[in-house]
Amino acid sequence: MAGAQVAVIAGAGPGLGQALAKRFAQGGFETVIAARSKDKLEAMANDIGDVGGTIHVVPTDVTDPGAVAKLFEEADKIGPLGVTVFNAGNMHSGPILEIDPKDFEEVWRVACYAGFLVGQQAGLRLAPSKQGTLLFTGATASMRGGPRFVTFASAKAGLRSVAQSFARSLGPEGVHVGHIVVDGVIDTVSIRGKMPDLAKKLDADDGFMKPDEIAEVYFALHEQPKSAWSFEIDIRPAGENF
Repeated sequence: MAGAQVAVIAGAGPGLGQALAKRFAQGGFETVIAARSKDKLEAMANDIGDVGGTIHVVPTDVTDPGAVAKLFEEADKIGPLGVTVFNAGNMHSGPILEIDPKDFEEVWRVACYAGFLVGQQAGLRLAPSKQGTLLFTGATASMRGGPRFVTFASAKAGLRSVAQSFARSLGPEGVHVGHIVVDGVIDTVSIRGKMPDLAKKLDADDGFMKPDEIAEVYFALHEQPKSAWSFEIDIRPAGENF
């Protein structure tokens, strides 16, 4: 693996984050996974195992500018940055007239402000090298606000605009920036445990999104040739209405 590039997965958790780490490691990247909990990161790294590139654990609060800068400094010690995926988010819902302003701010901080912090640190490394990929995870809420999702929708819509700004700024510098609208429910142990009735319905309707299959889309975006880049792609399961 001498000379291998580094992939940073910021917001690595069970489900999509873990699948992304696994896929980029399989693709030969030295892969750094970042989230708050060291124990959870180490458990994910052990679960992924030896699939190609090494999984490196760097506990990080992605809402802290200093911590995000340190994350990329640690990645610099491993090798040159090739890919960054911002996958952090903080789901919250409730009646719009009852939302605590603190919850609104916290969701924005995790899903939008942190996206800017991670994108900026990635861009500072990728732009001078005139190469690389910066991807942001979006959601149904990136495109429309539901009656109970004002916090999540505002944060995800804001992140989409952040991604657009990075794309327009860094694209001419040779950096591929993309935003993936994940329009559906991702199949995770947590969802199956908390919402068994929903899980049963989604299984019957071909309505779950499989993390490993979503991760393939991210890797395909990274591999797109420079003459045919996508900025935004929306993905959903066959059973999802839109």
